[in-house]
Amino acid sequence: MKTLFVIRHGKSSWEDPHLSDHDRPLLPTGIKKTIRIANYLKEKISLPDLMLSSTAKRAHETAKIIAEKINYPVDYIKTSSKLYHAGSDDIYTTLYTLDNAINSVMIFGHNPTFTYFVNHYLDPGIENLPTSGVVCVEFNCDKWEDVNVSSFQVNFVVFPRMLK
Repeated sequence: MKTLFVIRHGKSSWEDPHLSDHDRPLLPTGIKKTIRIANYLKEKISLPDLMLSSTAKRAHETAKIIAEKINYPVDYIKTSSKLYHAGSDDIYTTLYTLDNAINSVMIFGHNPTFTYFVNHYLDPGIENLPTSGVVCVEFNCDKWEDVNVSSFQVNFVVFPRMLK
């Protein structure tokens, strides 16, 4: 079995017009909602084998908040520029390159791609994976390169607003 957690970054700031999109940080409300999700994950899941984040500041900050709450070593979070401005094919390519000894991975990234990607597995689909939203999919396979052709089940879909 392979387990994938698709996590959209927390709500980010547009306040500084001089910052590039890549460098936008989380807003206080984004931090608060990410902590809410992290607390849910701490109670719900086992520690993932790998956390892989977009190189964008807001995605990496989201990953660090969740790592700290679930006791995943923050220094072990890997970043990938392929998850910034990624398409669904880029996500699959990233998964296909994972070592098959890794059985669970959290990926942190961006819309609209993450919504398009999770809708491959959700029925009915969602219009928008909100900031700090998580979709967990379990694949019935032993190799990451087989996730797109294996049977699967959605373990959970959770958004911050569901956890008031």
